[in-house]
Amino acid sequence: MNVLVVVDMQNDFIDGALGTKEAAAIVPRVAEKIRNFDGEVLYTRDTHGEDYLDTQEGKKLPVVHCVKGTKGWELHPEIEALRRKEPIDKPAFGSTKLGSILCAMDKEYKMRAMDGLESVTFVGLCTDICVISNAMIAKASVPEVPIIVDGNCCAGVTPESHKNALEAMKMCQITCLE
Repeated sequence: MNVLVVVDMQNDFIDGALGTKEAAAIVPRVAEKIRNFDGEVLYTRDTHGEDYLDTQEGKKLPVVHCVKGTKGWELHPEIEALRRKEPIDKPAFGSTKLGSILCAMDKEYKMRAMDGLESVTFVGLCTDICVISNAMIAKASVPEVPIIVDGNCCAGVTPESHKNALEAMKMCQITCLE
């Protein structure tokens, strides 16, 4: 079984509070990847409360974004239309819950006399923050499963930080497609 993880394809990261033209540009490619993916698709959703500015992240990045229940918190409409599973809400860059889910999936497939997970592929936003964090959690959670990041379906805070994140992940034995 192959898994695709769609990371934080939310309005605030695309055309909202922290949106970029690079993020907007990947929406059609991510949608196409989801439509054509042969396997299970999981979604993460950056989730903050009204107290965001009082959190450690809020103090270092004082831009209110992805507050639960707001339009900015919602997945982009083109991505939402393809979603079949409830997103994994995460209050931090990386999701330990995602790591646990991947471990459980791998174990379940092995128990069914299968080979376990065949691969976990990441797409989404932002390459240099949440994609890298979740890819590293996946690598630690299921170390024998190939972890892949499709760089053509990701965007970073800047084009340079996107490239730097891909290079860092390569050093950690994550396959990065460009």
